[in-house]
Amino acid sequence: MARSIDYGNLMHRAMRGLIQSVLTEVADHGLPGAHHFFITFDTTHPDVQIADWLKERYPTEMTVVIQHWYENLSVNDEGFSITLNFGNNPEPMVIPFDALRTFVDPSVEFGLRFETQEQDEDEDDEDIEVEVEEEPARQDAEIVSLDQFRKH
Repeated sequence: MARSIDYGNLMHRAMRGLIQSVLTEVADHGLPGAHHFFITFDTTHPDVQIADWLKERYPTEMTVVIQHWYENLSVNDEGFSITLNFGNNPEPMVIPFDALRTFVDPSVEFGLRFETQEQDEDEDDEDIEVEVEEEPARQDAEIVSLDQFRKH
């Protein structure tokens, strides 16, 4: 069996590590300036922990906003836990990094998207798109797709 470098998985780990670093900084020091996050995650992931009523309302995917009110943000190597307010109902949740679909900080027009596509029954193929735009430039975001580097 020929050995090869799995750039897709390496990129996923790097991007999840970036999110882990950002959330750890926020947990330690709070959100700086106008920064805030929209985080979309797969609610069917077995390690996601959310209230039953949220699971019923968002059976496949949910987007949360970390901005004005949040408590108990804690980050580890597997994911993060946080308490967010839903209509004056504080709800704790646990979100593993493997469940993330998007991470966006609109204040600086930065976003990451993790997509999973099944090519056949036995093989899962993951695609990462990275969208980065420098605020002063105000140009279209660059999207980097790893499909061209994948072994099929």
